Amino acid sequence: MTRPTGAVTIGAVAAHFGRDLDRGLSKIRTIIAGAARDGVDLLVLPDAALGGYLGDLRSPDVTALPPTLRVDGPEIAMVAAAAGPMTVCVGYAEEADGRRFNSAVCVSGDGVLGTHRKVHQPAGESIAYDAGDGFEAFDTPVGRMGMLIDYDKTFPEAARTVALDGAHVIAALSAWPASVTDRASRLPADRQSRLFDLYDAARAAENQVVLVSSNQTGVMGSLRFLGQAKVVGPGGEILATTRSKGGMARVTMDISAEIARSRRVLDHLAERRVETYADVPSVPGTCAP
Repeated sequence: MTRPTGAVTIGAVAAHFGRDLDRGLSKIRTIIAGAARDGVDLLVLPDAALGGYLGDLRSPDVTALPPTLRVDGPEIAMVAAAAGPMTVCVGYAEEADGRRFNSAVCVSGDGVLGTHRKVHQPAGESIAYDAGDGFEAFDTPVGRMGMLIDYDKTFPEAARTVALDGAHVIAALSAWPASVTDRASRLPADRQSRLFDLYDAARAAENQVVLVSSNQTGVMGSLRFLGQAKVVGPGGEILATTRSKGGMARVTMDISAEIARSRRVLDHLAERRVETYADVPSVPGTCAP
């Protein structure tokens, strides 16, 4: 079947990736090959797909951290080569200037299209990683995009920043676990499961963009990951989801047309009243001078 002009096929992946880097690369190549057969144009893999995530958030074992890679190293080049004409986002532990970051890179066969270093750090993650210092959009074959990692999407300012930078698509790569303090017996009933879906829908709706949310599955150390990969439309509607299982949520849509339709009457970005909240305090409970 011929796709309508302007249509893009988007895939959001839920899968388990561990410490074995060679096995992870092989799995990524297999997923990309399958996505290519399905006509996927944009594929979003989970955070830490190259080398796995931490085994504990409160007290990470610094002797068993994920292997660090360089953005210009051979592993990222292998993912880019496998991507070919496809746009692929993938998470990894980045080494740069002697520092370690929880990072994401967006590639195609032409090379690196965009990068992001996780800014917001939950619990003890700062023991294992340095924090990134910004958010920005970048151009890709499927349109202008931005990326968030895990906890970044909890903060409305993160998604809003890339949306104001022109992103029509936000790739939210996660290694998002069930609650570490009050875990439910069933993943769908877990508090973090509800929040994960809530943040995905809210960030898409408030910015009227398409949000592509990937996540790890399975277990690493004390963490049990939620899955729940999904594609969310600019009205906050979940268009496809894997729920708590592994797999790929896939949607074909005209991104520009859907965003234009959602903003035709109410355009959230254009209708902001920035003069009323330009001096938002940085500390809760305080007032700007």
